[in-house]
Amino acid sequence: MNENLKPSLNIVGCGRVGRVLGRLFSRDDVFQVQDVLTRSIASAGDAVAFVGAGRACADLADLRIADVTLLGVPDDRIAAACAALAARGLLAADSIVFHCSGALSSEALSAAAACGAAVASLHPVRSFADAEAVAQQFAGTFCGVEGDARALQLLQPALLAIGARPVALDAGAKTLYHAASVFACNYLTTIIDTALRAYGAAGIEPELARQIAQPLVAETLANIFRLGPEQALTGPIARGDLATVAKQQAAVAAWDGAAGTLYGALADATQQLAQRRT
Repeated sequence: MNENLKPSLNIVGCGRVGRVLGRLFSRDDVFQVQDVLTRSIASAGDAVAFVGAGRACADLADLRIADVTLLGVPDDRIAAACAALAARGLLAADSIVFHCSGALSSEALSAAAACGAAVASLHPVRSFADAEAVAQQFAGTFCGVEGDARALQLLQPALLAIGARPVALDAGAKTLYHAASVFACNYLTTIIDTALRAYGAAGIEPELARQIAQPLVAETLANIFRLGPEQALTGPIARGDLATVAKQQAAVAAWDGAAGTLYGALADATQQLAQRRT
């Protein structure tokens, strides 16, 4: 690695996460974005336009060796993509390779480690539904990191430079860590979707249902993070009104069997939460 220049960065698999990180690393003069590889030259061109730097590539043969490689491919393709880079001689003993999976540890990059490269995982704890918005409001984002000391020695200052907040992770707990984020983001979305559909089944128009739910959801979240889950809990289970809970579950199950099952599972978990209240 040339210490007189910014480290070069290749992005392999430049979806929303790769695009946001690429733009920020380039914008804040952390890395020199070099080559951007996606499934097609058109999507690679779109990614380069979003990042604001780099050269669009659609084939591994087009890649040049870089100091740092970001693997932004789906989880089930990380190991294969890393192995392909190693097989083409694109990784060396002084290379650093990291992926952005929340569920997988840096052990998925064993092919790079076999080349002598330092490996890591870096997972921004954000919803990337709107990449442009995340890029504009990235400061303060927590990023779970783990991996080789040499890789983290470069990546942690890089994250601080773009306003992120690195959090050290235990590689063996990555799956549970990511499941926690799935509960907080994905499953919360599913629960709210079920609530909106239930409002609809009760005869309320979709737009009005969203207007009804939004302040309730927002206030509940505010209370959770201000008071803690135990004290934020309200409703029939918190009051011990299990007759109402049973009646509601029956009504929900009659409307939608899967939603009824979900209601029952959440009722059981909520009773455990209620028992922790002081």
